[in-house]
Amino acid sequence: MSASESAAKSKFVLRTNQIQALIDFLRERGYRTAGPTIRDCAVIYDEINNAEQIPLGVADEQEAGFYRVKKRKEAGYFSYVVGAHSWKKFLNPPRFTLWKAKMDNGEMSLVVDEPQAVPHYAFIGVRPCEIAAIAVQDRVYLDGPYVDNLYKERRSAIAIIAVNCAHPGGTCFCVSMDTGPEAKSGFDLALTEIQETNRHLFVATTGSDLGVEIAKALKLEPATPDDIADEAATIKRAAGKMGRKIDTSHINELLQRNEDHPRWNHVGDRCLNCANCTMVCPTCFCMTVEDTTDITGKTAERSRRWDSCFTIEFSHIHGGAVRTSASARYRHWMTHKLASWQDQFGVSGCVGCGRCITWCPVGIDITEEAAAIRASSRGE
Repeated sequence: MSASESAAKSKFVLRTNQIQALIDFLRERGYRTAGPTIRDCAVIYDEINNAEQIPLGVADEQEAGFYRVKKRKEAGYFSYVVGAHSWKKFLNPPRFTLWKAKMDNGEMSLVVDEPQAVPHYAFIGVRPCEIAAIAVQDRVYLDGPYVDNLYKERRSAIAIIAVNCAHPGGTCFCVSMDTGPEAKSGFDLALTEIQETNRHLFVATTGSDLGVEIAKALKLEPATPDDIADEAATIKRAAGKMGRKIDTSHINELLQRNEDHPRWNHVGDRCLNCANCTMVCPTCFCMTVEDTTDITGKTAERSRRWDSCFTIEFSHIHGGAVRTSASARYRHWMTHKLASWQDQFGVSGCVGCGRCITWCPVGIDITEEAAAIRASSRGE
């Protein structure tokens, strides 16, 4: 967030015709506004400057290996959940140039580009599980002995307008991970959409000084007790409609003592090693460094780009790859995500968004795999 969290959260009413005013206020403050929009028949995150770019009356169907957007009878703004994109693409770009060099008259020199201003983004429509994911990436990039300056600069310049979930997807399990469906912290303003026959509004909760400024600038009315009761009921209904669940009790020990469980081979026989699960995951942070030259051999560039532990090259060291089979790579990913991540960072690497289930071409389900191992593991 751009300001410290407010100790006491206040609740207001944001009318649907004030969404544009919210966007305008943020842009006037110097933010580039990014939010959900529709592209290629999917909800994605991109820069927006108009409330009409936010999908209205759109829902999504999500199951293992299945994603569709569809029209909804009620014209709600946030009746869908998360698509393939996550906010990490703004905070940790998929590709970033580290340096360039050129050869001129037999001498090499570095190409110094003009310094680029750090983009100040206001994220609109951030789900509670995604706020948790950003906090996980903070642990990785900011809280360790080595701070990633690229991430730090971008992270310090964002504002977060959260949206509490009212309509969880078929692969959501944020309740199991204690990351939703309500955002408790980490936002400047959190919205809960209330949609009834004759009433359509947002209950807006301030979470920082910026959130308070927004409420004042837009002259938001205080929420009534009925508004607050409806918000609580909406969130409670959402919590009871999760598409998936996972038992996380002692999961660290469960997975780490079952490194030879036959289930790994079972899932390895299906896994395509396509890396979709890691690309869509909002917490995965693997990257590599890539050197390229142009066809003339006169210019060279070194870039940092996203990578995946599902590629054979990722674990390659002198003598060959450490994880040569699909089962070994899936075991490494799932065990790290749910277990050893806790040893490294003190928190789970999974926030229950369900993207890895939805966007797996063969429908591999992390909740199903965890349940299968638990049901037939040693010592259970």
